[in-house]
Amino acid sequence: MPDYILTYSKIKFTPTKPVMEDIKIEDIAHALSMLCRANGHYSSFYSVGAHCLNCYEEACARRESQRVKLACLLHDACEAYISDITRPVKQYLDEYKSIEERLANSIYEKFLGSPLTEYEEKMVKLIDDAMLFHEFLEFSGEKLAEEAPYVAATPDFYRGTMKQVEQEYLDVFNSIDLNDNTEVKETIKWIR
Repeated sequence: MPDYILTYSKIKFTPTKPVMEDIKIEDIAHALSMLCRANGHYSSFYSVGAHCLNCYEEACARRESQRVKLACLLHDACEAYISDITRPVKQYLDEYKSIEERLANSIYEKFLGSPLTEYEEKMVKLIDDAMLFHEFLEFSGEKLAEEAPYVAATPDFYRGTMKQVEQEYLDVFNSIDLNDNTEVKETIKWIR
């Protein structure tokens, strides 16, 4: 049995030993647009790619740095290579979490130039958790907490076809300039 997966762009990719040159944004955008959130248990299809776009838009609305915006877009990029495991199960899988962390750091290193800082990790998690709450409310009618987490943007849960989400993901990725920090402001207030 091979120790690699064959990606959309025909790269033989070994998730347990990621090679940065083999990480392709086209593979990430394609796979994430086709993967359903919540293991497919929502009332309708909502892709990981659409979720990442909503997280990116939330970072924009909060006027975060370009790095945080890009990190929000890429925060689930590992799922393009290793899929995902639901949170209640993942907490028991230390080896999986180790593989996921190595892969995430390789992805961030490739596209951001370095792993995330502590602040960037906190912001991505805060935004990711806020989107999760609002997704569950939209697609399951379920409140994950008594109080709805703050969102600065209005999430778009119906972004179009898989192909449209894939293209939008690539367009957004290509629009981010890590050297442009004109929108950065004090954002520590968002961390609760």
